[in-house]
Amino acid sequence: MGRVVFSSGLTVNSGGCTEDVSPAPLLEEFRQARGRQRQRLLNAVLDQGRQLVALIPTALQAYDPEGDDWAAGSLIQLLMAHAGPTQAEFLLRHPRGWFAAPSAMGQDHQPLQQALATEAFEEADRITMASLRRMAGPAAVDRGYVFFSEVAALATTDLDTIDRLWVAYSRGRYGFSVQRRLLKACGGRWQQLWPRLGWKQDGVWTRYPNQFTWRHAAPEGHMPLVNQLRGVRLMDALLNHPAITARCPDG
Repeated sequence: MGRVVFSSGLTVNSGGCTEDVSPAPLLEEFRQARGRQRQRLLNAVLDQGRQLVALIPTALQAYDPEGDDWAAGSLIQLLMAHAGPTQAEFLLRHPRGWFAAPSAMGQDHQPLQQALATEAFEEADRITMASLRRMAGPAAVDRGYVFFSEVAALATTDLDTIDRLWVAYSRGRYGFSVQRRLLKACGGRWQQLWPRLGWKQDGVWTRYPNQFTWRHAAPEGHMPLVNQLRGVRLMDALLNHPAITARCPDG
């Protein structure tokens, strides 16, 4: 079985299991790692689970709450999965969520952050759609959906916050910026994007909500959902909003 030896001497086998390592070095290697190494270390972090919980609040001090580092989001999700004194103190210190969630229009993004931190992805998706309607204005709230023509006026700060939270709490796999990157990888061809997101299979749209996958195992870009039954213009407008393009350095 293959093994990876990290700079601290931490050894992880191909199954993601650590070999004779204390929790603190594992958390530091997890923070520093990138790409496949970080994915492999995630398995080791989850494998140690409860042993790491007491160390997570201190480990988070090395991360930027204004960023979208999914390692921090994963540690918070691990902490939220283990009720106890450490979790209780963490919630007292961060009642509105650990990641910064600014709003230019007085929106409360705490419910979204809470849903994502507890891996309640279906709830997070519904909160996201409700937030977009409120951002678009009373008419969008009354009709129950956003017109594509209303997207350009959505607050950049708020859309950036929503996308950051999705990326941070999804191991970097969900969010509008992820969907934009995948669309580019598909050469801008929407019909190639839908199956890749898991929104359409064999020419048939995935039925909401029961046929969607509301967990980390979903296809990359699977969430948040955007209704395509009225065409691609709404999603095209969202993925080309300045808040999202600014988060995609490769265009």
